Amino acid sequence: MHLINFSARGQESWGLDRQPLIRDRMPVLVDDDLRFEDAPGVLRPAAVANRWLRELPLDGAPAERTWRNHANTLCEWMSFVQDRGVHPLGERRELRAALSMYAEYRFAGPLKKRWDGTTWNLHVGHLSAFYRWARAEGFAQGVPFTYRMGKRIADGVLVDVERNLARVRGPRPHTSIKYMERDFCGLFVRALAGLEPDGCPDRVFRGREGARNAAMGEFVLSSGPRRQEFTHLTIYEVPPMPRRRSSLPVLFPLGRALTKGKKDRATWVAYDALARMHRYIDLDRAASAEGFVWRPPWRLGEPLLVEAPDWEGATVNGVRRSWRKLTLRERLCLVTPEGQSPLVGLQSTGKPFVDWATVFRRTAVRIRERFEPRFPTVSPHRLRHSFAMATLERLITGYYQRAAELVLTAGEDAALALYLTRHEPMLVLRDLLGHSSVLSTEVYVARLDVTRIYREAYRETAERLGLDVPRAAADEVESEFDGDEVGA
Repeated sequence: MHLINFSARGQESWGLDRQPLIRDRMPVLVDDDLRFEDAPGVLRPAAVANRWLRELPLDGAPAERTWRNHANTLCEWMSFVQDRGVHPLGERRELRAALSMYAEYRFAGPLKKRWDGTTWNLHVGHLSAFYRWARAEGFAQGVPFTYRMGKRIADGVLVDVERNLARVRGPRPHTSIKYMERDFCGLFVRALAGLEPDGCPDRVFRGREGARNAAMGEFVLSSGPRRQEFTHLTIYEVPPMPRRRSSLPVLFPLGRALTKGKKDRATWVAYDALARMHRYIDLDRAASAEGFVWRPPWRLGEPLLVEAPDWEGATVNGVRRSWRKLTLRERLCLVTPEGQSPLVGLQSTGKPFVDWATVFRRTAVRIRERFEPRFPTVSPHRLRHSFAMATLERLITGYYQRAAELVLTAGEDAALALYLTRHEPMLVLRDLLGHSSVLSTEVYVARLDVTRIYREAYRETAERLGLDVPRAAADEVESEFDGDEVGA
């Protein structure tokens, strides 16, 4: 079985009376003999899988990457069971036996084919959704999975839930979230810039584009976008610098074409991180690409010429378009009149730079080998988690609330200030991260050193307000904190 991506190019020569009802770039499963039916009206499993894949955009999966992941799951599973003489849509007993062999193959089979528990659970989820659909549509005789019913509390209401017994148990969600503390974040940004921990130039480092890497690293740590969101961001969508420095961060809108789930949202970015990004755009970025002309490769599509750009959008190939409606693929095809990509990350040839995962990983390795052996491996999503933890800590300690009160008094950024003073920290963080539910955000709380946060908040509040706390009360509070530390 093979996996290809559908393309409507050349459809005029296919002899069809209408355009095929398949979205461009939609993955398609094809058997080795290139047939989709065993007899007229008798669909093969690959054809059934293709029907399900075409309905994914209607079931809350609008991203091409999601389609590809689901198609890969089906392709590997169906190839495995068919090679062993089992029909992918056949009887439950045979499917259960095949699933058992598949689990052994993925956990203890050839080294290149092994998965960890997280990858297995992801594939099981995809297969479970497919078999539910196939059974409801009358294509599947049986389902290889067994489910157990249970209950849990969601938004204060007891609801029924079911668990697929084929899933392997992993650690609790809060123990799998990884982030960097504030000192490690600073060390990481300095290393991205080609500096040593004390801020002096690193004479051993021979890397390039330090200004670009440090600007983007600090920007992500300060605003928390996902990888696709900051990788495909254009220079025109970077928030403008405020007229004067503010203690509050600057609002940073993200259009639905960039975000996960295709929903508009707004996060924020600190003033200093935004200033560094603008310095990179105005100086280093402009200098590194000057004199080069770049065009997107043919596999991405035709070049999209950008003219008269502003904060909202630009004229693209003669038509006014909003940045919010440009897809990730279209953004990679954008070309400025100077012959450069307008994406923030730029190579010295004017070509867009997208491999941030490699930059972050290699920088972490260099820090670990030369400066700090405890330094973790850094991925783009670790920066997002680090932003979430630092922001939640500041919200809990009242850092942003005090800043909001000052700004309200000054009469600037009143909307943001009012939002901060009226909303709970978890709700604010939920909106910044773009979570659909506060339950998704609450997993971060368990990773906070809550004792330390409240101890510091207590001391800062007492000092700021000049409170004369009785010695007995102070001793009692300190003893409570000390007891927590000893117990840890």
